[in-house]
Amino acid sequence: MISATLRLDRFDRIAIGLSGLCMVHCLGTAVFFALLASASGILGQPWIHEVGLSIAMILGAVALGRGIAEHGFMMPGAVGGLGLGVMAGALSMPHDGTEALYTVVGVSVLALGHQLNRIAGN
Repeated sequence: MISATLRLDRFDRIAIGLSGLCMVHCLGTAVFFALLASASGILGQPWIHEVGLSIAMILGAVALGRGIAEHGFMMPGAVGGLGLGVMAGALSMPHDGTEALYTVVGVSVLALGHQLNRIAGN
């Protein structure tokens, strides 16, 4: 009889623990999505995209130019410059989703230029 009571007690503790985890999950999910909605309202602003992309373009141009000065190979700079040009073009597009596509393409080509720059430096 005592062992049966202990087993039931264990199941009750497990059930209480699972209920608590469920409550934490539900409240945590609600809080997370509320914060995400607030953050997306701020991070979705066009000026955030424009400022961030401008900073990335400046840093990319400096890194590529420095690489050309150090190792003398123009190909990484040319590939990276193409990516920078696509990124600059994305800045002039309306914020309807197409600028995001062009930004991703430009950033990918710029990343390839940085990878070539890194390889040329070795």
